[in-house]
Amino acid sequence: MNMLEAEGLHTFYGKSHILHGVGLEVREGEIVTLLGRNGAGKTTTLRSIMGLTRARQGSVRIFGQETTAWPPYRIAATGVGYVPEGRRVFAALTVEENLKVPLERPGPWTIPRIYQLFPRLEERRMSRGGQLSGGEQEMLAIARALLLNPKLLLLDEPSQGLAPLIVQDVFNIVVAMRKEGMSVLLVEQNVRAAVAIADRAYVLEDGEMVYQGPAAEFAQDEERVRALAGASAEKWDDMD
Repeated sequence: MNMLEAEGLHTFYGKSHILHGVGLEVREGEIVTLLGRNGAGKTTTLRSIMGLTRARQGSVRIFGQETTAWPPYRIAATGVGYVPEGRRVFAALTVEENLKVPLERPGPWTIPRIYQLFPRLEERRMSRGGQLSGGEQEMLAIARALLLNPKLLLLDEPSQGLAPLIVQDVFNIVVAMRKEGMSVLLVEQNVRAAVAIADRAYVLEDGEMVYQGPAAEFAQDEERVRALAGASAEKWDDMD
């Protein structure tokens, strides 16, 4: 079953034509990564799926429902979690208060379960969001999305600005989400890390999809991996 299908998306910011007929799909229980250089249209694709920047043409179907014209809150309510670029935790609230912001949806993810997955957040539960490190803020942003008990999770650049060891922790958590039966669409600059855990990969270039296929197959194309901005020269340890 397809959890997400986007077809022929044309999205604009004012007169700037950002997405040119973009399409992708995410199937049940898989991690799909969307790769591309800065400015390729990756974040715009996520925003179009979530209804934050509505596509002028094309369609989005989530869990089999046509959601193209829906407002973001209605899309989220169907069971879609979204962790935007830049984390956006509430700096003045404590970790625990940040976790109480999402409206609870029935399902396995509760605050005690979050603390099991992220022991560091439990240690820092009385610290304010603004006092956390970048890695801790990313964990908190993912944790808030999980408390909505989503069936589909959209992650925008979760490794941005994080130390390599913390990146590995975050990606291990994404793998754990798949094992829980969640479907994940991962936008990522760290190409090697993303293809190490993803089932399938898409590559955007200037708002057009130029590759789609198995992530492992893409990882073998060393020249193409190196050509993408953010692809580090060193090898990435297999985390699966």
